[in-house]
Amino acid sequence: MKKLKLTFCGGAGIVTGSNFLLESESEKFLIDCGLFQGSGIADTENWKPFLYDPASIDALFITHAHIDHIGRIPKLIHEGFKGAIYSTPSTKDLAEIMLYDTVGILKKDKKHRLDVVYTKENIEKIMSLWKTVPYHQPLLLEGGFEVTFKNAGHILGSAMIEIIYNGKKIVFTGDLGNSPSPLLPDCEDITDANYLIMESVYGDRNHESRDERKRMLEDVIEDTFKKKGVLIIPTFSLERSQELLFEINDFVENSRIPLIPFFFDSPLAIKLTKVYKKYQDDFNKTAKALIESGDDIFVFPGFQATPTTEQSKKILEYPKPKIIIAGSGMSSGGRVIHHEKNYLPDPNNTLLLTGYQSLGTRGRAIQDGAKTVRILGENVPIKAKVVTIRGYSGHKDSNNLISFVQKTSDTLEKAFVVMGEPKSSLFLTQKLRDYIGVHAFAPELGESVELDF
Repeated sequence: MKKLKLTFCGGAGIVTGSNFLLESESEKFLIDCGLFQGSGIADTENWKPFLYDPASIDALFITHAHIDHIGRIPKLIHEGFKGAIYSTPSTKDLAEIMLYDTVGILKKDKKHRLDVVYTKENIEKIMSLWKTVPYHQPLLLEGGFEVTFKNAGHILGSAMIEIIYNGKKIVFTGDLGNSPSPLLPDCEDITDANYLIMESVYGDRNHESRDERKRMLEDVIEDTFKKKGVLIIPTFSLERSQELLFEINDFVENSRIPLIPFFFDSPLAIKLTKVYKKYQDDFNKTAKALIESGDDIFVFPGFQATPTTEQSKKILEYPKPKIIIAGSGMSSGGRVIHHEKNYLPDPNNTLLLTGYQSLGTRGRAIQDGAKTVRILGENVPIKAKVVTIRGYSGHKDSNNLISFVQKTSDTLEKAFVVMGEPKSSLFLTQKLRDYIGVHAFAPELGESVELDF
């Protein structure tokens, strides 16, 4: 019997910072290398030394292009990593845009000397090492490892990483999609895993159904129109923005909502949407059929993209009602905070939260009922209506996570529950034990385990 060592170098006891080390006697592989985001320890945690020597790593596998899964790759490169990086083709294209955007933000941090880590040159090095592998095409590596990417249904290009070694299978789920998605195929089933490292963002909560979330979005837009207000939607530039454009396109083109000026106020999301248009073959059948019928699924009457700062500032001059989608998704920066400063004090306006709000973020404070919030040095009163639609989350909810695991429960020896707040991970861990008899564990950051292969 052979053994592999698994170390939880990030993403344990916290939603973000995905980073797992898998070692045999001869090989060392990383799965993801993401930024810690949205908690009080995030800044310092990111710049601590890695729990391994980056120069010793043979390969890095990327589940998807969200920054909490790729954001520390420049640090990895800066500290000596020279191995290959593998992902699906669309993940590579999205990651390049996301990493350059991160460079623009983090190179300003002189305290941690990030100006020498987050550089254009380091991104160029990263992309030169990056290789792409289509879904379901086995990749044979040194040391007897076979790696396959399976569709996770989370964002464009997202994958579960399935590794076969000595006849046994370990699967790193990355983030699992909240299927059915408006745009993407459903998350694939896993039925024969021996070990599972799985996310738990919504391990203790369930979402609205797809029909319910769509109805709620329609109601919020109609309510904004009736009140002649402003609807602000802080959103993640990658996937959530494109999903919402797709949904609103359907409302407008089928006359389900009145025509309202709509501002797509995120330079990053505008760039990423171009990648979505490049990889339309990766969409689900419904979205592909609409495109083949001649519909531009991301543009509709009333739509206006505002990539420049000047265009963004002019949104304030447009009469109400109007809708603004802007980053960031947790209101922790970006253009949305300017809109929140302008519009949160008015009770006729609405702030719509459609994504996960991490502890310690401005978005979480607003969601939890804060009466005021500090923006750009000012205390801003929150009199606008605050609405949360959880159904647009890109993550499986508690019941669907359990169903996902149940399909491989006959072969599963151990499940490691990660990438969730402690209460969420521990709740899901207990449910997996109680409901389907799985040996589930919620590991701590830095913990290592030996796995029999």
